[in-house]
Amino acid sequence: MKKKYFFTVVAAGLLSLSSCSGFLDQDPDTIITNDQLYSDPVLIKSALAKLYGDITFGQRLDAAEDYTWLDESIRYWREERQDQDRNWWIQYDYGLVRRMNQFLQGLRNSKVLSDAEKAPLEGEVRLMRAWYYFCSCRVLGGVPIVGDEVYDYTPGMDITTVQLPRSTEAETYDYIINECRTIADMMSRETNKNSARANRWTAKMLEARAALYAASLAKYNVTLAEPLRTEGGEVGIDVNKANSYYEIALTAAQEVITSSPYSLMKTNSTKWQDLADNYYNAICEKNGNTEVMWARDYVYPGQTHGFTKSCLPTNMSQDTEYSMMSVLLNLVEAYEPIETTTPGKGANFETGTMQEPVFFDTPTELFTARDPRLGGTVLYPGSFFNGLETQLQGGQLNKENGTWKIKTGTRGTQDDKGNTITALSGPYEPRDDRQCNRTGFYIRKYLDKTPSAGTIGRGSEMWSPYFRVSEAYLIAAEASFELKGSTSESLGYINAIRERAGVKPLTTLTFENIVHENQVEFAFEGHRWWDLKRWRIAHKIWNGDNNNPSAQRRGLWPYKVVADGDANNGKWVFFEKNITEIYPYPLKFELRHYYGSFDNGWLNNNPKLVKNPYQ
Repeated sequence: MKKKYFFTVVAAGLLSLSSCSGFLDQDPDTIITNDQLYSDPVLIKSALAKLYGDITFGQRLDAAEDYTWLDESIRYWREERQDQDRNWWIQYDYGLVRRMNQFLQGLRNSKVLSDAEKAPLEGEVRLMRAWYYFCSCRVLGGVPIVGDEVYDYTPGMDITTVQLPRSTEAETYDYIINECRTIADMMSRETNKNSARANRWTAKMLEARAALYAASLAKYNVTLAEPLRTEGGEVGIDVNKANSYYEIALTAAQEVITSSPYSLMKTNSTKWQDLADNYYNAICEKNGNTEVMWARDYVYPGQTHGFTKSCLPTNMSQDTEYSMMSVLLNLVEAYEPIETTTPGKGANFETGTMQEPVFFDTPTELFTARDPRLGGTVLYPGSFFNGLETQLQGGQLNKENGTWKIKTGTRGTQDDKGNTITALSGPYEPRDDRQCNRTGFYIRKYLDKTPSAGTIGRGSEMWSPYFRVSEAYLIAAEASFELKGSTSESLGYINAIRERAGVKPLTTLTFENIVHENQVEFAFEGHRWWDLKRWRIAHKIWNGDNNNPSAQRRGLWPYKVVADGDANNGKWVFFEKNITEIYPYPLKFELRHYYGSFDNGWLNNNPKLVKNPYQ
């Protein structure tokens, strides 16, 4: 019996694919048959665009609170939960895999496209499918691999024939790597508008990232007191496979660096603000961008999101929602001092004590002495965004009878001389006050300068990069280091990133330098959570210990000195604050969080699946 499949084809400018060679130039809005779909090149590309919209996995710009789970930041409301959720961003959607396989089946049988026209389209869908498996495997470990099969159920059939066991973790990564290698030659070598479509270099980047993950898991899982494994290898990769995976990662990353059309975005200026802006542009500026290789794009009208609306500082707000995210001091201190004697390592701010404070002439000088990437990532007191100053002031520092004392008020208050006491944006502590800063820092990365981008009516079309070419450099640095140690090769790759940033080059490379560089280069880009898991150090950094600064949620509050007659009048001081009023418990990551759990429904429907450790 001939099978019939139905597709609801969505066009209407999905992603920015509509502007890529007429990718979507009509608006089919009806349900059509499989035969009709693959008899029309426009409908084929429309169906492909729909698949692109289905693979926005992980953090999403249309859900700003996501960024407070995977990076060092918090929301403005109270949160008493201490531990992580092992099932965050789980991907287990074989309906999506089936739709991809149906597309591949229909495309291969289509008579309206030549083999040369089919090849890159097939490569794109297989890349998306490999991306799905990667995002699934990084949470769950090994998962069932369907291949190209399109399974169908008919009443009375033997259901066990469509129940597949989990592949091993190594087999899953091998499948992803091999798919990327196979499809790379099928795909375009050229860039495309807003990097919305995958190409050969996307495939090489996914190959490199997947191989690096597999290598890290093989090497570092055994460092746990009780390595995480299942009897069938669904979790746990043989340590002896680590080097072969590092070799794959290094080779793929090197090809991207030497042969792709992408390059690091640099500026000839040595000025701190220019370097900070250059870094921001490398992630957030679409026009002329040479660094972003693949992104989830958004376009106005029709495809926008509310990240800018939700995250603008209070004094810059354009709508009724703002100040969603406050960046933690934990991240800010990771950006090293420019004049450090220990490059590649963060440092605590020296701000003195209440009895002996350190005074600063401006609210910015403490931060502009740090890695300029801080200024491209974070809005700090006195910094500017889109021509407006970030107004952050927790209170005043007054002098009474020779003793320094802090004076605070409700947000937006002034003293009898018109001096601000506490800024409208904060930082502010009382838990019942909402939409205010809690730490002394806002996010800059992903904020959109487009007029009205912070309103519900328009929304933002800021893209969300999946891959940047800078990742190829850091993958190459890490893989080379793991294979050969600190050499001119590994140093060359990591120092290329540091030169672009405007910080001192490293003269020797350590594992700790690699962890540090990934943290500051990719903050809020969907790396931190997964990196700490693959290195098996998340439980050490977020250990639930009130005395561990990396587990605490910390801020650095600015105070204006208001002390007539004192030499420091008009200057600024900063004091560290543990944000316990709204986040009373430190972060706690346990061994069970390294892998998600298999839902009971999945286990009941498929007895061939096995549970993960600690499930």
